[in-house]
Amino acid sequence: MGLKSTRRSRWLALRWFVCAVSAPVLCAGGMTAQAQPVATAPAVYPVPQSLTLTGPDLKLGRSLLLVRGDKVDAETEALVRRVLTAAGVETVRVVKRLPKRFTGDYAVIGTVNDAEVKAALSVTGAAVPTRPESYLLTTRQQASGALIVLAGADADGLYYAAQSLRQIVAQGRLPALTISDYPSMPVRGTIEGFYGKPWSMAQRAAHIEFLSGLKANTYIYSPKDDVYARDKWREPYPAETIKDLGGLVGLANRHHVNFVYAVSPGPSICYSDPADLAHIRTKFAALRGVGVRSFYVALDDIEYKKWNCAADEAAFGPSGEEAAAKAQASLLNAVQADLAASGHGELIMVPTEYYDAKVSPYKTALAAALDPRVVIQWTGTDTVPPSISVADARNATRAFGRKTLLWDNYPVNDFGESAGRLLMAPYARREAGLSAELSGIVSNPMNQEVASRPAVTGLVAFAWNDQAYDAERTWRAAARDLAGNDPQVTQALLTFFDTQHLAPTFGNQPWQTQAPQLRAAINRVRDALAGTDMAERQAALSALSQWADDLSNAPDRIRAGVMDKGFVEEAAPWLTATAQWGKALRLTVDGLQAADAQMAADHFAAAQGLAAEASKLRTIPGATRPEGPIKVADGVLDVFITEAPKLVYWP
Repeated sequence: MGLKSTRRSRWLALRWFVCAVSAPVLCAGGMTAQAQPVATAPAVYPVPQSLTLTGPDLKLGRSLLLVRGDKVDAETEALVRRVLTAAGVETVRVVKRLPKRFTGDYAVIGTVNDAEVKAALSVTGAAVPTRPESYLLTTRQQASGALIVLAGADADGLYYAAQSLRQIVAQGRLPALTISDYPSMPVRGTIEGFYGKPWSMAQRAAHIEFLSGLKANTYIYSPKDDVYARDKWREPYPAETIKDLGGLVGLANRHHVNFVYAVSPGPSICYSDPADLAHIRTKFAALRGVGVRSFYVALDDIEYKKWNCAADEAAFGPSGEEAAAKAQASLLNAVQADLAASGHGELIMVPTEYYDAKVSPYKTALAAALDPRVVIQWTGTDTVPPSISVADARNATRAFGRKTLLWDNYPVNDFGESAGRLLMAPYARREAGLSAELSGIVSNPMNQEVASRPAVTGLVAFAWNDQAYDAERTWRAAARDLAGNDPQVTQALLTFFDTQHLAPTFGNQPWQTQAPQLRAAINRVRDALAGTDMAERQAALSALSQWADDLSNAPDRIRAGVMDKGFVEEAAPWLTATAQWGKALRLTVDGLQAADAQMAADHFAAAQGLAAEASKLRTIPGATRPEGPIKVADGVLDVFITEAPKLVYWP
């Protein structure tokens, strides 16, 4: 492959390594044709439905002919050109038709109906899946040069093919392969639906670009603390805000992400008042004017057993669950009719009973009265569910009268049980097969945009291919992405993630355990100290010492090496606290290894002093809700440092 010099050096180093470990005799005399490394499948996330290696890696030259279909959008073409440049191609010439008797490397990009795409696919013998958003990516080495084909069932699928090619080339190679791929769920992405400080426009833009790289297709704008969307929903946005939102919409459209605007009128709406319906129409018209095409009405977290106006009682009867559902359906049906008349498709709503899958008077009345085109969101078996099964989703379908769009409250950290935490555990405990029972999944992220990405990566990967989803592998891939593929920074991030592994619920039982790797190392020490095997004791203490050093050093590695410095800003107090807890752990281990009682006591006292200082660190004021003391491996580190002096005895 015609890589640039730095990439060529990395690839040659990889070839040498494979030869050295696989055929050291051949390495002594230099790599021969027989010593070429065996082709291996590249890592692509989300995992494709089908990826088949068909031959050795391609050797791209320094020039390439790009045959462009008739309906290729500018962003997709620009992405393909950037990827080819990253692969070492210096000159890309764009044409509409492949010249006769052409020799050399060429790529064909387009949708299935493009004549040149059809011709290229006839050469490869591959076919594009027929589902919406599906694509085919195939590469092969021909006698006349390398061939790359990116074919989409539609424009979205073609863009996703380019994103898969980007991920592959970023690994320093381009194997001969065929990827046939499509999403298992039609809606995949994020809802900015948390309480507390909303994201900035710059953070939203960065998040939309991040989503596009994962083949996510949905961003829902619904920050609870946007006063013009909730408390002052009847009032128009300032002109500057409308302009900024329009910029986000344009960015989202270019990156094949659907920007959905949500209004939250529930706290004060009078459902029967034509003026309030007119306010919603006016609000949506203003957003439609800057390009928004998908809309949403949020009716969550409101009082629904008491009317906001006397007219609603006259229109719908005495207040109560069923009456509220009928009133909401009346409003939503009118909005849905407006959208259908304007050609803008389905309305999304989140009901007041958005949690659990139990049949109730409210859900039954809503299902009966609501236009079947309206999409209903549902948060699972609880507001913050510990798990979601296929049976749970099937029960929700029965309760709401249609498949639901899952609003998954992970990794959101705007509730009391999550105070002082970043939620960095993998996206897990969602059952394979949910794609058959849901219309999609969106994540409600944290106030911290970049720190939300590891969990969001997992959610999007699950929504794309729930049957092949591997939580641990995807989580590690997200760390590598933040680290820019640097192995030391990746490991530092994973060490830090372990201290923020707890995923709490509204109850007392978290659905992810805290610091599982560190906890295991500490438990090995506890077990070793309880026994009489001195070698085992020393090995366990040595391993824990390494953990302490890793905790101490990880923050500096992260600060220096993470690709998006927004992560460093968002996680600043947690990084500071982690370094201090690491030093406290090291002093604790030193105390356990001390030669006499006084030395041990000094180490333990110093450790507890550092731990006390770390415990006083607080979240960044105004940056998250709720604020509170920073928690790092709580219930694991703090308990061990407190109890360690009791685990040994000096006469």
